[in-house]
Amino acid sequence: MKLEVKCNVENCKYWADGDQCVADSIFVIGPHGSRQADTVEETACRTFELRE
Repeated sequence: MKLEVKCNVENCKYWADGDQCVADSIFVIGPHGSRQADTVEETACRTFELRE
């Protein structure tokens, strides 16, 4: 099953035209490595890698 993941962080290695994330998998964590988040602002994408 193909899943569309949107991302607007253009300096990420996995960013592609049309704000597409082309990573093989996505890893999102809660605040301070927690497994719980109460708001979207408390989440972070750990898949990010700086584009060289």
